[in-house]
Amino acid sequence: MDDTLVPGAWVRLPTRPDWGLGQVQSAIRNRVTVNFEHAGKVLVDTDVVSLTIVDPDEI
Repeated sequence: MDDTLVPGAWVRLPTRPDWGLGQVQSAIRNRVTVNFEHAGKVLVDTDVVSLTIVDPDEI
């Protein structure tokens, strides 16, 4: 797991841009729960997909 995927971090899922911006709710090993603007709460397996960290200054 990426050490920057901590609760409160802002992310995007490049394969689903329609989900919008997401905020990490929890991160345990490769299981990251993210609350996305347009998809709600989603459990992401970071061994399968990659999340892109968003700089909070760019929000």
